[in-house]
Amino acid sequence: MDFDVIVLGAGIVGVSSAVQLQDRGRRVALVERRPPGEETSFGNAGLIESSSVVPYGFPRDFGTLLRYARNRSTDLYWDYRSLPHFASWLARFWWESSAERLMAAARDMLPLIQQSVAEHDRLIQRAHLGHLARDSGWMDAYRTPREFSRHALAANELAQTYGLRVAVLDSAALAVREPGLVDCFCGALHWQDPKSIVNPGALTKGYARLFEAGGGMVLTGDATTLEAQAGNWTVQTTSGRISAREVVVALGPWSDTVYASLGYRIPLRAKRGYHMHYSPTRPLLRMPYVDAEQGYVVAPMEGRLRLTTGVEIARRDARSTGIQLERAERAARPAFGLGQRLDSGPWLGLRPCTPDMRPVIGSAPRHPGLWFAFGHNHHGLTLGPVTGRLLAEMMTGMPTFADASPFRPDRFCS
Repeated sequence: MDFDVIVLGAGIVGVSSAVQLQDRGRRVALVERRPPGEETSFGNAGLIESSSVVPYGFPRDFGTLLRYARNRSTDLYWDYRSLPHFASWLARFWWESSAERLMAAARDMLPLIQQSVAEHDRLIQRAHLGHLARDSGWMDAYRTPREFSRHALAANELAQTYGLRVAVLDSAALAVREPGLVDCFCGALHWQDPKSIVNPGALTKGYARLFEAGGGMVLTGDATTLEAQAGNWTVQTTSGRISAREVVVALGPWSDTVYASLGYRIPLRAKRGYHMHYSPTRPLLRMPYVDAEQGYVVAPMEGRLRLTTGVEIARRDARSTGIQLERAERAARPAFGLGQRLDSGPWLGLRPCTPDMRPVIGSAPRHPGLWFAFGHNHHGLTLGPVTGRLLAEMMTGMPTFADASPFRPDRFCS
């Protein structure tokens, strides 16, 4: 039970990292408390978002801030009891979201975003998962002409700057493109470069099967049992204690359960979100839709519609509220023809976020053989395979396809 690398966490980032390390000759064990793809990677909107070249920043305009302060919006809900826990993180997030710093984050993230679809395509082909992927892109839909016109101008500028494909559709063109919609939207922006996944959890499990087919081991274990012993790292699993020269912490929103115990203070917080599946009452949507002014996503998922909410600011272990889901459902039901709920209750997921909108990828500064790969904000599914490639190149001493310095852990800790 000795390995070259132990990867802690079997979400999309951990599984992808295990595959990429295995491809470069490393003997890898993947350790998780649950089967692969059943935590954060299970409950997202299914977008491989190669068009989101500018990160989601903290709003700076007074109108949006006032709306959020009232705590009645669909796209954001905050629990007042959790605000002290988030206060310093939100302050840094606001500071990092100035126009200049936001564009710096966009420049740093661009090589990863641009390569995201290609890295997924390689794994999808190898794992024979083409039935889960769609090349139709996604729609950014608007309810008011003013917002539609404003964002259409910005979208065309963004597309020209970054070489993206976007089509501006008025209400008539949208009705032709998507017969299942009603007249709730005056227009939409069709971003054509991204892919969508009809079952994100199944995609992650498929990548894990590819890893196992290559000789990798998926083990059930407790990441918090990680210890350094005689130059190796060891972890307790149900198959016994295993060891390796190197270990990767890819536990998403739970990564702090490991790095904090080793003395690292990284400002990672989990933005919460919900999803629910519905039976469609109209022809199934052809692609995912973002209700841009209400802040939720409706995506076709294997014959069902998945409604995914915006952000809930609450402590990681706080009770599920479902408030955002109820608000989003009221807006989405007439627009998208949501039928009856198909799940016994709302699914609650956690998005691991850093205040500077960049993931943490690289070696820990004080512990040889310890590596970090977490904090992908709203783009964990998008960036899983490309993060795995970057990390594997770093760990094996190969030239990296992108500059990894913006993601180094010691930007937060020394």
